[in-house]
Amino acid sequence: MTTATLHPAAAHATSTLRGPAVAHAPVPAPGWHEFPEFSVRPARRDDGPALAALSRPFAQAGALRERPLSLYLSRACDFLVAQAPDGTLEGCLGLREHPAAGVLYNFCVASHRQGTGMGARLLHAALARARTRGLATLFTATTGSGRLFLGHGFGPASPSRAPADWARSLDPARGARVLARSL
Repeated sequence: MTTATLHPAAAHATSTLRGPAVAHAPVPAPGWHEFPEFSVRPARRDDGPALAALSRPFAQAGALRERPLSLYLSRACDFLVAQAPDGTLEGCLGLREHPAAGVLYNFCVASHRQGTGMGARLLHAALARARTRGLATLFTATTGSGRLFLGHGFGPASPSRAPADWARSLDPARGARVLARSL
């Protein structure tokens, strides 16, 4: 089942150029796409294999570090997932808590869902989770443009400001940039 997601401003378009207002059929705003609905929820331990499978293409492309299935099983509670109506996981984002700060990691959205707003919804859910847990700052590392993070208030940060054990785990050969955001 698919439903059209419309930009809120497009939902009630009217014209008042000549005569009384005339209602028009809703028209999607540029950049909005029709796509199946999805829900964002906390991951469960039994999601471990699906998290690993979803992440594998990103690790193979060098965008994520390779992680063993055991990590996805043991840290499933770190993750938020985007789930399609058929139960398929199509996006995930981990939030690891450290004293006073959190680290976002393993952020991926299936290729057919990129550009649909799924990543932004996952990021908003992670920000809300971090706030409810009293974290003052969030950090992440990216080898890509970081455009989504930058658009949501993250900025370049020194790894020395980040949780020390996480900062030490960064692989300099990957050339990742550290980004941070205060909450």
